[in-house]
Amino acid sequence: MSAGRLILADDDVLLREGIASLLGNAGYDVVGQAGDAASLIDMVREQQPELVVIDIRMPPSHTTEGLEAARTIRNDFPGVGILLLSAHVEVETAVDLLEEGERIGYLLKSRVMRAADFLDAVERIASGGSVV
Repeated sequence: MSAGRLILADDDVLLREGIASLLGNAGYDVVGQAGDAASLIDMVREQQPELVVIDIRMPPSHTTEGLEAARTIRNDFPGVGILLLSAHVEVETAVDLLEEGERIGYLLKSRVMRAADFLDAVERIASGGSVV
């Protein structure tokens, strides 16, 4: 597994800390954690990670703030891998990003049955692939 620098963005602090711990134990360097999209974008500019893991629904409206942040990151930092997470099936809202096919992924939180599957998805995106 190729370790890399990454930032996590999810407004659920327990989930975010759990993912950070999982990734840290797998050798990734978690260089930032954000609870909202604006903080995420600031951290990406400051830390320049290789990958970001972003919840689609984030404050303040809990609609598509995370997805909009992902679009901004893709435009401003095209080399950064992006893994979108969602508690709801929202693939259609992320189709434009997913169609790019490189270093991008989408996972439904409830469909991740094993930590190893999540880590595999992160590794595939870090290695230049895609996951849906």
